[in-house]
Amino acid sequence: MNPLIRHISCVVLMLSSTALLAAEPAKCQNVRMGVVNWTDVVATSAVAEVLLQNMGYEVKQTSAAQQIVFGGLRDDRLDVFLGYWKPAMDKNIAPFVAANQVKVLEVPSMSDAQATLAVPDYVASGGLKTFADIARFKDKLGGKIYGIEPGTGANANIKGMIEKNQFGLGGFQLVESGEAGMLAAVQRAIKRNEWVVFVGWTPHPMNINMKIAYLTGSEDVFGPGEGAATVSVVTAPDYASRCPNVSKLMSNLKFTAAQESQMMVPIMDRKAPNDVARQWLQDHPEDMKRWLDGVTTFDGKDAMTAVQVAMNK
Repeated sequence: MNPLIRHISCVVLMLSSTALLAAEPAKCQNVRMGVVNWTDVVATSAVAEVLLQNMGYEVKQTSAAQQIVFGGLRDDRLDVFLGYWKPAMDKNIAPFVAANQVKVLEVPSMSDAQATLAVPDYVASGGLKTFADIARFKDKLGGKIYGIEPGTGANANIKGMIEKNQFGLGGFQLVESGEAGMLAAVQRAIKRNEWVVFVGWTPHPMNINMKIAYLTGSEDVFGPGEGAATVSVVTAPDYASRCPNVSKLMSNLKFTAAQESQMMVPIMDRKAPNDVARQWLQDHPEDMKRWLDGVTTFDGKDAMTAVQVAMNK
């Protein structure tokens, strides 16, 4: 081959390779993230935001109820959501999945989660250990079961048990409030040594800060395995084809319940989530390396190098 032609061919290949690395359209630089006001979702969303920002992306978080987040993904008002709890959110997401209006990433971002009813350990020691035991202690419990915010799958499960008189719960009242409100009520009860039954889950600092026990014998009300759960990323249906680099990062983000519980402690103590995420990334470079594997900056450069430089400024 003519040397000049060979040189031109090499230049063309180099330019083509660079173009492939930075192939995402400009719209992908703005990542619109849906967030529900659960501390675990806040924590993982903060990690994603800090990484994306240091990779040259702009991130806007929108906090809303589950149904609004799924609708935002459907209507191209949001791009990603890092907090689909299965099976707790199954009823809410089902219509969107059936209509191919959202896409659930195939591999969960967390596989060792759990969500079901829980009690303080002294209540379990007093005999309330299963769902069938709840009705026997109605007077001690004040006839109340403490849920989380209205519209959640967990609350729907509790309402269903009450309406069907399952486990003899027909006369009980569901107390609905946000995560913080519910936990404040539980902590007050524990300080007074009062009996209380509430929605508990892991990952969450409640498993570190309070001595609690998860009830058994739920007959799969909260899903098989006594509330065993996974957490997955959900995106707009065609997001992977439109923005493959961001999608690659989303698929790389894998956490354990223990990791997230640790991340959540300072957030529950009112430290800014993004500050917590930055500190975690600095303290756990092995996680950052795993999450950024095969990912580039928006302009096609090595993401790991770019993030490390940005974090050390």
